[in-house]
Amino acid sequence: MASGVSGGRGHSTCVRIMDQTTFRDFKELIYERSGISLQAGKEAMVSARVAKRLRALGMPDSRTYLQYVRRDKSGEELVQLLNVISTNVTSFFREPDHFDFFSEVISKWSSEGQRRFRFWSAASSTGEEPYTIAMTFLEAVKDAKVDMRILATDISTRVLERCVVGQYEKRSLETVPKALKARYFDKEGRGEDAVYRAKSILKDRIVFKRLNLSKPPFPMKGPLDVVFCRNVMIYFDKEVRKNLLEEISRLLRPGGYLMVGHSENLVGLSMHLEVVRPSIYLKR
Repeated sequence: MASGVSGGRGHSTCVRIMDQTTFRDFKELIYERSGISLQAGKEAMVSARVAKRLRALGMPDSRTYLQYVRRDKSGEELVQLLNVISTNVTSFFREPDHFDFFSEVISKWSSEGQRRFRFWSAASSTGEEPYTIAMTFLEAVKDAKVDMRILATDISTRVLERCVVGQYEKRSLETVPKALKARYFDKEGRGEDAVYRAKSILKDRIVFKRLNLSKPPFPMKGPLDVVFCRNVMIYFDKEVRKNLLEEISRLLRPGGYLMVGHSENLVGLSMHLEVVRPSIYLKR
């Protein structure tokens, strides 16, 4: 996935819930700067996550912190706020039928002589998705000389730092076949304390960048062959989704594909993308 927001599970019961006016002001600021639309009923979740920044900065209440974010001309504290608000839920080979389809398409294009490939993981979270894209591609195309690059973006600097390191706990790789784990990851440590670090054959093909999906146009020129934008648009309202899809359509080459989350639907949002399978769209 995706950076987004979910319910307030895990927040402390002793956190003081912010008043409705403060919640509304946070909601408007977060929407304006990230496109994330917080719904009514998220007051406890937002209060718990903002409390992390209050503790870090030694501030007395949410209202004081809100004013601090607004006055911070560097924008660094806004990034910290979005870091704690964003939820990052992902896994290797999540929604595996997408990667089955991706492998088929890549094999077809490769057999037709294509040697340059460009992909975008639009909401890369902690990196499982772009690393899965890289593994799937390399398994489908055995030619090491093929020119393949993956752009992986997220709004959260915190998760992007983890992406660059590319280190994962043992349980995170339970969905990775043993052969692929051995081929593409180096094991460090032993037993339950073991961690796995992505090898350079994966890392060297991925560029990680911070990007706000609610603020097109984006600096990339394209054309892109496949865009993965999964399980993030559910946090945007219709206008933000529409603008994002138009930008993705601009970046995709004719015959390129967009993959969205299984719970997402583009009906009525883009005239340039045609559904070919559930959650998979083709640019004509």
